[in-house]
Amino acid sequence: MRFEKITFENDQGDVLAARLDLPIDGEPIAYALFAHCFTCTKNLNAVGNISNALTQRGIAVLRFDFTGLGESEGDFSDTNFSSNIDDLLAAAVFMEATYAAPTILVGHSLGGAAVLQAAHQLSSIKAVVTIGAPFDPEHVTHLFDTSLDEIEHAGCARVNLGGRPFTVKKQFIDDLKAQRVEGRLAALKRPLLIFHAPIDQTVGVENAALIFKAAKHPKSYISLDTADHLLSDPADSMYVGTVLAAWALKYVGARQAQKKHLDPKDNQVVVRLDAPGFRTEMLANGFPLVADEPLSVGGTNTGPTPYDYVVAGLGACTAMTLRMYAERKVWPLETVEVYLNHAKIHAEDCTTCTEKTGKVDQISRLLVLTGPLDDAQRARLLEIANRCPVHRTLESMTNITTDLEVVL
Repeated sequence: MRFEKITFENDQGDVLAARLDLPIDGEPIAYALFAHCFTCTKNLNAVGNISNALTQRGIAVLRFDFTGLGESEGDFSDTNFSSNIDDLLAAAVFMEATYAAPTILVGHSLGGAAVLQAAHQLSSIKAVVTIGAPFDPEHVTHLFDTSLDEIEHAGCARVNLGGRPFTVKKQFIDDLKAQRVEGRLAALKRPLLIFHAPIDQTVGVENAALIFKAAKHPKSYISLDTADHLLSDPADSMYVGTVLAAWALKYVGARQAQKKHLDPKDNQVVVRLDAPGFRTEMLANGFPLVADEPLSVGGTNTGPTPYDYVVAGLGACTAMTLRMYAERKVWPLETVEVYLNHAKIHAEDCTTCTEKTGKVDQISRLLVLTGPLDDAQRARLLEIANRCPVHRTLESMTNITTDLEVVL
């Protein structure tokens, strides 16, 4: 995916670090704003995987570090839940002024509680998503139970959260206690999707039940089975991203997606590989695809190989051509199945090849045509299969031009 490193100021004048993830063609159909978990940062692997799934479906994602965390300015000890909401609103204002207003709010853990509180202040929001979110923000205080007395009497305490030391002040605790979520949920008036793991040891799954009960329809709950709170297993965060993207498009992007690349002549395919390995993202006339290589050759086997796509294109073109011809002739062709294989063979073993040295590409194709066709019709359809446009392209001299754009 494409991305831009950006910064924006919050209401206190602190510069917050952010990243905008974009579809590979740079033309999003919608924008999402992501609020990360308590003391986490925008660079959490789970956040990246979820963002990647959204950009593959054409949804841009802005993720940022709250004040005093990650690469953002400010002192974490001076922040609280209310200031997190203010940061979230500042991010939305920045997005609207610079790109487009966000239409999806996504929050993980305490970030989920924040998006539930912030949604009513953002008229552009059409859908809200929480992941492992507490029903009551005060739930977070259990993370430093052993220091609560010290915070209460001394005004602050040094606590260890996720292996890192943080200073927590009494005002942080007081602010959490003052929050009231139930009323906000009842008045949300947006579609809500709730992800939660039944074995979450940080935020119990009963929180999901409380959120679901307080919210009005449309609302949905997805159980994350064996996932932990931080979605440490990449498979869990990828699953969340895939389901989230499919759900969100119903509310914010399906119609916009249908408007892209309607003209068959507008046949641009964009391909992007921006990480180690072979996994490659593609956008073919607005349709997201992934290419990869098998594990045996160093790939991660997350998608078809480039040759698979070439062979699949021939198969699809064959089936479409036969359907079109049969309909024009009003022949009773019911189903077309095409079985294809690609291989490199020795030229000397090819009876129809002009080259007799080295190796040549061979695609074998088997047609299965069902329907009450007579022998003459089947024979004619076999001839027509060899005339499909992709077949002709593969067998012809194809001119490929390549230019280089220098990016500094």
